[in-house]
This record gives sequence, structure tokens and C-alpha cells, in this order.
Amino acid sequence: MQFLMTMKPTDAAPDEDLIVRMGEFIAEVTAAGVLIATGGLEPGGTVVTSAGDEVTVTDGPFTEAKEAIAGFALVECADREQAIELTTRFRRIVGDGESRVQQVFA
Repeated sequence: MQFLMTMKPTDAAPDEDLIVRMGEFIAEVTAAGVLIATGGLEPGGTVVTSAGDEVTVTDGPFTEAKEAIAGFALVECADREQAIELTTRFRRIVGDGESRVQQVFA
């Protein structure tokens, strides 16, 4: 089962120790064959909305930055519990904040 784990931005910039610990965690889950992809996302981005025949394109940044997604990891897990466990471990490394775990349907 594939899961997308997303992380909302925080106000804190990562220090050297945090970068090292994140790198170790990423190396571990990569070596275990769990991590498919990971990355950071640009702030804001572009929102495309549709209503009937009308399509609206709005470029960011947006005022509700707390709703943005700052980064993601795509993982292959045996089940949701394993994905939650990985996300919990990652949150313990990066500190306070919010992440979301969603199963990917192909």
C-alpha cells in the first residue's frame, strides 16, 4: 500500500543537527525499501478552481500559510499503521507541527 505523508510548514528553520537527524531517518527508510520519494514544496504555488464552465487560476502566496503543505514523502507500507508509525517517528525528529497520512489509490 502506498501512502502520502505531508507536512505543514513551521516557523522554525532547520539547524545542522536537525538536518543530520532527518538525513539519517531518510537513509534508514530508503535502505529498508519503504521510501519512494520525498521533497519540499514551494510556498504558495498555484490554485486552479472550476465552477461549471469557468476555470480560475490564482497564483500564491496565499494568506493562509498554515494550510499550505511544505513537504511530502511517498512510502510503500504494509498498512496504515506502519505509515502512521513512520510519520510519528518523523514528527519526533522535526518537532511540533502537523502531518497528514493519506493512502494513495492507483
